[in-house]
Amino acid sequence: MFAVKVEYEVFPDYERENKNRIQDFLKAFEELDKTRFRYTVYQDQESKRFIHVSEYQDEEIQKELLSNPVFLKFQEERDMNLKASPSITWLDWLQ
Repeated sequence: MFAVKVEYEVFPDYERENKNRIQDFLKAFEELDKTRFRYTVYQDQESKRFIHVSEYQDEEIQKELLSNPVFLKFQEERDMNLKASPSITWLDWLQ
């Protein structure tokens, strides 16, 4: 099992649309085998940065999520509205 944390900030005028697109891909993820992954999204109250934490049982389910058409559309639109490059952190699960 492994996890990935992605942090980013979008322009203020895109914040609401970003939240809507997040809801869209989270809904699409409900169709997948949720015993193999967990995906949560937070927003920092002060900085308004978005924080995505995804936990995967294996690389196969990670690839399945990352290739989901709704998620790909979210990424494409988000990338056009980023204030700066996202911060990506790979995390090892400690048991």
